[in-house]
Amino acid sequence: MEVCIAQISAYIFPIAAPSKQAYPVQCSELAPIAKDLVENLFENKCGDTAHGALRLIFHDAMGLSPTEGGGGADGSILIFNATELTFEANDGLDDVLADVGPFFWKHHRSISPGDFVQLAGALSLIVCPGAPRVKFFAGRPPPVAPSPNFLVPEPFNTTDQILERFDQVGFSPSEVIALLAAHSIAGADTVDTTIPGTPFDSTPSIFDTNIFIDVLLNGTIFPGTGNNSGEVMSAINGTMRLQSDFELAHDPRTACTWQKFATDQPSMASQFGSALYKLSIIGQKLEDLTDCSELIPQAKPFKDVPQFPPGQFLRDIQQSCDSAKFPNLTTQPGPPLDVSPM
Repeated sequence: MEVCIAQISAYIFPIAAPSKQAYPVQCSELAPIAKDLVENLFENKCGDTAHGALRLIFHDAMGLSPTEGGGGADGSILIFNATELTFEANDGLDDVLADVGPFFWKHHRSISPGDFVQLAGALSLIVCPGAPRVKFFAGRPPPVAPSPNFLVPEPFNTTDQILERFDQVGFSPSEVIALLAAHSIAGADTVDTTIPGTPFDSTPSIFDTNIFIDVLLNGTIFPGTGNNSGEVMSAINGTMRLQSDFELAHDPRTACTWQKFATDQPSMASQFGSALYKLSIIGQKLEDLTDCSELIPQAKPFKDVPQFPPGQFLRDIQQSCDSAKFPNLTTQPGPPLDVSPM
């Protein structure tokens, strides 16, 4: 077993711990952990630590296959990190575990690894304006083995490969697109190692619809060295467009869902929340879990007004949904964007 140890500065986030009297006993016992994560792990902003905790949910939960085995959302990535960090798909998660790991080991006598990963990920969303309040269930048993390799889809995988892999764990194509709303507050460290922290859309600190607009714009530039595996041209300086996002945005099975989310913040957030909850219980028996969702506060409010980025117009959209034309949005004023690294 490898324990990730790091020194972490303390930050204060102005959300009080949930009242113990309001929840089942198992949930009340987790309230101090939730308070510690909110106040001391996250920085009152939708930054790297929050992005990493959310990413950890996905990389842990996808560790289940009908043929290869695995425990799904069991926290194996925390306990068996010496194995799982060697997986190519988990490249860059060592930094995430360096932030998150010490908090788990601080509380490991009170919370299972799987519950910790899901609790941290659910709480990470509350610092991202526009994100939904997601469900959190507790009671996952400890993991018994590492996840098998090659279960987490990668940016260079084809759409067929990605949809097939998600189908193995019960996700429809539309649910896959809903999960990809996480890319609204995400970025890449290792697709192009010369530009770590490159965001996927123009507003990486806001859970908004821009990822679904930006990926449909005609790509003309690479943010770094260019033409890396899993990367295609972007439309906005400083942002990276994943090959997988681009192809899913244009595949007939998923294009219209992608386009719908581009201008429908409430639907995008709601369906993401539902899909993330479904992801969080992969490999678990729901009847053995306790609903502790009241431990998760509401995220910061945000009212989305979808717009094209400066200098971009309807003519720059690569139309892919056959049943509906992309709406003619207004264009943000100002010079072309140059998005800073996360």
